[in-house]
Amino acid sequence: HVQLVESGGGSVQAGGSLRLSCAASGYTYNRNCMAWFRQAPGKEREGVAAIDGNGIPNYADSVKGRFTISKNNAMNILYLQLNSLKPEDTAMYYCAARNVWCRVGDWGGFPYWGQGTQVTVS
Repeated sequence: HVQLVESGGGSVQAGGSLRLSCAASGYTYNRNCMAWFRQAPGKEREGVAAIDGNGIPNYADSVKGRFTISKNNAMNILYLQLNSLKPEDTAMYYCAARNVWCRVGDWGGFPYWGQGTQVTVS
């Protein structure tokens, strides 16, 4: 049983930064790919960043150079550093995990999800 709990969201001004955290519990076997998604009101959920079991990241074009995904395997925590935030980054951000390796542009097949943390940029 995998449980994911996000934290770190908040309200910031454009150009500001936030760091999101996702505490994972359960079988590490099931975390060959961990990712962050976001969903803005009235829009579809989109993949933002993913990281594989070797720590190799990949990003959506909209966040490249601004967001950084990382993880602390010893603490079972996934992070997303959000820099140079824009109003269009406003969304609910979700942590997700799957036991299939990450592939660039492959945002499907994630069975495990957190409850989300809100990011608002004004």
